[in-house]
Amino acid sequence: MRNYARHTLALTTFFDHPGDGRVYPEIPASDLSWALVAGVILRLGSANRLEWLAKSSNGNDLGLTRSFGDDALAYFSERLDPQVIRRRMAETLKLAKCNKVFEETAFIGLAIDGTGVGHTTKQPCPLCHPIKDSNNNVTGYNHHFVMISVVGAGITLPFDVEPYAADDSEYAAGKRLLKRAVNLLGPRFANYSVADAKFATAPFLHTSDQVKLPIIARLKQNLPQLSAAVEARFTGQPPTSSFQYGDDWIEVWDANDFDPWEALNWNNVRAMRYRQHKKDGRVIQAEWLTNYSITKLPARSFFKLAKSRWEIENQGFNDAKNLYGMEHIQHHAPNSMVVNWLITLLALMIERLYRIRYLHRGSHPILTAMQLNDTLWLNLRHAHADSG
Repeated sequence: MRNYARHTLALTTFFDHPGDGRVYPEIPASDLSWALVAGVILRLGSANRLEWLAKSSNGNDLGLTRSFGDDALAYFSERLDPQVIRRRMAETLKLAKCNKVFEETAFIGLAIDGTGVGHTTKQPCPLCHPIKDSNNNVTGYNHHFVMISVVGAGITLPFDVEPYAADDSEYAAGKRLLKRAVNLLGPRFANYSVADAKFATAPFLHTSDQVKLPIIARLKQNLPQLSAAVEARFTGQPPTSSFQYGDDWIEVWDANDFDPWEALNWNNVRAMRYRQHKKDGRVIQAEWLTNYSITKLPARSFFKLAKSRWEIENQGFNDAKNLYGMEHIQHHAPNSMVVNWLITLLALMIERLYRIRYLHRGSHPILTAMQLNDTLWLNLRHAHADSG
């Protein structure tokens, strides 16, 4: 996998020169940068476990020239330049697109959403958000960021985060992140952006216009005027189209002539309601808005692109936090946290491209993430036994 990352994904220069800001480094940056990525792929969950593995195993089996301690990782991550990691992930995505990784879809999406991670009761840092009880007493702190991910392309690849402090906002961080991501990827990489209702505000929709990405956003009661117009139009009317979606039956109401609210400088708004009838009798209903025209995006495609938003929840936040240790604070310093969040996404990108695209040859099935993880640990164990 290290060979794949360095050569197939052209990450050799990054691992050797990852934006190291140490003045007198004793441990090569190539060892520490790869160790951080390998620790995420192996699901170690903490810097202490990574230190243990580096010291207890044969370094050659991990691709390391020497061992190191937790202090070295802390010193390294506090001085690593996050922009170097961000640029490298964007370049890797562009390389993946050139290599036909996303050929299964006609629409590549960028999903954006926010989350909280890293609960602590220690001394707060500049990125800490206080958590208060019912008596307004501070009981701890959390950290918040907005994430952006490639979605709708058959493989979900989160690739950047934008943290925000307690006096900032998720909404403002989302605007900064979308602008930066499109700037790094280029204006022709993606075909649309997709976001939850909290981003369905005129300034955020205008930001997507500025970067020349049509946007699809969830419509809820935070836009009462448009929500009321959609309810009045679609309720009691037969669906404009219906189709099978896997095991589910989908009904869609779709119209592109709704009036924009006062702050939105669109000529009109297209809105869709869908009802997803599950086999067990459950019915899921949701409304969405977009500035995509009906001629460029038929109702069936509109529905599929709207559903792609859930990828950032399921294959982004859930996997990163529950499986790969993003919830855990390795070193409670702002730059260290941002670096470790970005390294987690880089490791996810390498693992998924390796497992889903590179290993999938011929007729054999794609390994699950857990199967690959078990295989890596078994190989380390066998290599350690052989070297002993």
